[in-house]
Amino acid sequence: MSPGDEHDSFGGVGGSGQTRTRLPEGNSGDVYGGARRPVRSSRSLITVVGVVVLLVAAIAFANRGGGDPADAAGPSSDTPGKTAPTAATGIRPVTGKNGQIPTGYAQDEQGAQSAATNYAVALGSAEMFDATTRSEIVHAVYAPAVVAARQDDFDKVYADKGFLSRVGLQEDGTAPQGQTFISRTIPVGSKVESYADDKATVSVWYSSLFGLAGEGSKKPVTEAWYTNTYELQWVEGDWKVTGLSQKDGPVPVARDQRASTAQEMRDAVGQFGGFTYAR
Repeated sequence: MSPGDEHDSFGGVGGSGQTRTRLPEGNSGDVYGGARRPVRSSRSLITVVGVVVLLVAAIAFANRGGGDPADAAGPSSDTPGKTAPTAATGIRPVTGKNGQIPTGYAQDEQGAQSAATNYAVALGSAEMFDATTRSEIVHAVYAPAVVAARQDDFDKVYADKGFLSRVGLQEDGTAPQGQTFISRTIPVGSKVESYADDKATVSVWYSSLFGLAGEGSKKPVTEAWYTNTYELQWVEGDWKVTGLSQKDGPVPVARDQRASTAQEMRDAVGQFGGFTYAR
């Protein structure tokens, strides 16, 4: 893969740079997008209907009982046309950490999915823009046979002044004064494309938040959707990445919601921490 695929222009982490961004309408002075869209008159009715549906579902779930406990885990992965349960299994999915990155995955399909998903989060984080933490992430995620080459690729990308300027950052990779840089990967799901005892190919579908929140930001935080496919190898008792490819989507239809202000986004990124993802 080309290192430029990880962060191209402002298309999101690993983006193609061709993602279209629709900003809220209005003439508010909040460059980030503090303008509010008109609230549709039907919104109250939709909210009431949504609450009723949730209540009915909750009551049905509470009244359900006496069934096979195995049913609560969801459909089995070996059932035709069914997907694997998304809840973690009874086997602890992660046994340790390498810095802030979960490591020590089980040598099975679920372990490979957990590894790929958590590695996607690490590679899509704002910490990749700092030389020290970037090196820690790359060495924790990639297999020893390819880690030196990938480190060199990433260093070239993140040291490129033109790239940093396009995404609104300063030459040292930091945000301008008074602004907060946001780069997060939020996995939606994963699936195994192929599996062997020591090799696996796993795809991770995710949304990406990327941009600058703060007064005067010309690169507001936007959302994009991608699917990354990871080639994994079982090395020294854990899954490690040997290859990575990416494609756009699937992209859902956006709802008619107001865009948050710059301050709301800055508060959110500081108050809401990330997760360890596991099958």
